[in-house]
Amino acid sequence: MISKKILKWYDLNKRDLPWRKKCSKSKKEYYTLISEFMLQQTQVATVIPYFNRFIKILPTIEKLSKVDNSKLFKLWEGLGYYSRARNLKKTAQVIVKKYNKKIPNNFEDLLSLPGIGNYTASAILSIGFNKPYIPLDGNIERVLKRYLLLKKENQITKEYLNRTKSIFGTTRRSSDYAQALMELGATICKPFNPVCDMCPINHNCKALIKKDFTLKKILKKNKKKFFVVNVHKKNNKYFLIKNNTFNFLRNLKIFPMKEVRYDKRFKKHLNIKLSNMDMAIQIKKTEKKQNSPVHYWIDPKKIEEIVLPSFTKRILKELETI
Repeated sequence: MISKKILKWYDLNKRDLPWRKKCSKSKKEYYTLISEFMLQQTQVATVIPYFNRFIKILPTIEKLSKVDNSKLFKLWEGLGYYSRARNLKKTAQVIVKKYNKKIPNNFEDLLSLPGIGNYTASAILSIGFNKPYIPLDGNIERVLKRYLLLKKENQITKEYLNRTKSIFGTTRRSSDYAQALMELGATICKPFNPVCDMCPINHNCKALIKKDFTLKKILKKNKKKFFVVNVHKKNNKYFLIKNNTFNFLRNLKIFPMKEVRYDKRFKKHLNIKLSNMDMAIQIKKTEKKQNSPVHYWIDPKKIEEIVLPSFTKRILKELETI
């Protein structure tokens, strides 16, 4: 009954998203792969224009596997977490070489591909291949927590939620059902001010019965870290290097920088949150450039023509104020 109610609601209320449009089976599988990589830690509204541009320029898995990295990163610029783009290309290359250009349709093979974990594998199988998986993203997790009023610490672990999601049941429309559950969380069972009177399963929702919509989360503390960024400018151009030092932003263009221990002499110019880090950044202007085998001279007036991570752009913008 739950699945029937949710699917009926979805058929009447689903959003018009580009990866949901009717197309051939192979295109649907490819669109699901691309959208799921882009949607990792990124909101739907942000992803839509990137997805449209991406599939226009790289419409097949084969073209993706052969794309030049600079072109790939330019298409990805602004989405952040560039490791996703690198893994997506690597995955395409494996699919072309090992799976005859066809995205694998079983869990184990998908998990063996770069950048694909349990959630993404489940999403690809359910949405792309109509297999009976329910991918536990933040939206579905929220619906589950409220519907069953899960509050205790042992009830909100990924392991417990993955076991408990079976209450949603199954349906022959696995692709639509996975998207319907995500849609329900995104548009109705929102983090704040859920629209309960529009919810197709509100009758048995324990959160609504108890009037308790607060969500419990396992808190993850961001690591506080301190970095000194060295800025060298010559002929109105900034000196950047290829990052081979830090795991974050690997192989991308950054200012020479080093991690330091905090002391009283540290002067923070800006704060940047990146992955699980809370980064305090001190900017130091220097007359000397760092010795680096791979380096670049960047004209700040032409940054729209260059592939730069948002991290580096933030520092460039801050330089205008100091």
